Amino acid sequence: MAHQWGYDQHNGPSHWREYFPIAEGDHQSPIDICSKEAKYDQSLEPLHINYNPTTTQTILNNGHSFNVEFEDSQDKSVISGGALVGIYRLKQFHFHWGNCDNHGSEHTINGHKYAAELHLVHWNTKYSSFGEAVRHCDGLAVLGVFLQIGHANPAMQKIIEALELIPTKGKKASFTDFDPSELLPTSLDFWTYEGSLTTPPLLECVLWHVLREPVCVSEKQIAKLRSLYFNDENETPCHMVNNYRPPQPLKSRQVRASFH
Repeated sequence: MAHQWGYDQHNGPSHWREYFPIAEGDHQSPIDICSKEAKYDQSLEPLHINYNPTTTQTILNNGHSFNVEFEDSQDKSVISGGALVGIYRLKQFHFHWGNCDNHGSEHTINGHKYAAELHLVHWNTKYSSFGEAVRHCDGLAVLGVFLQIGHANPAMQKIIEALELIPTKGKKASFTDFDPSELLPTSLDFWTYEGSLTTPPLLECVLWHVLREPVCVSEKQIAKLRSLYFNDENETPCHMVNNYRPPQPLKSRQVRASFH
């Protein structure tokens, strides 16, 4: 069944093309960003990020990662600028991570992986809904943030503590008054390219903005992510690790940079 994708040997990324042929498309994500080949583009605007903590609603274990979900019926938490035209509204954010401290990001920089990667998912408000937006090549804007091992991250700790409430697939809990901008680095310099969702259905609807500067989290905080489970509470326990897709071919795309 198409919905039974995952990250195991029998249903992981190497098998996704069997149910989602677009997996071999020309605009797939993630990619390895080669910094020397990225083209500085002075026409790129700075990213403008305006998040409102009152829009935070829930945290959910969906069996692949966990989502922090936002109320997205009004333009209260939005981004603009960068390679974007118009306003994009925050829908959710989630993470990807590995089973060791330096092997969990989806995007790589010159072949280098980070411990984990945060994805903040926004949809283009010129469309009527998130569901409509994903049908268009400019439908989504995803902000990618690398996590590296270092000092503990106070904003991350608020999320870590909430994970106790959602250990297994399908568990959901209230999660309110959180400002996602606290998870962002000081510099908003970015690389941008046209890509896709990194999970099925792998739709090629994403304008990616991958931030150059990583943020720090502690080894203990990353270890807490690995304490979650892929399975629901009635299934054999399977820890949630290595929930990332490997880099895909760049093909004819150009990666642009907002910085020299």
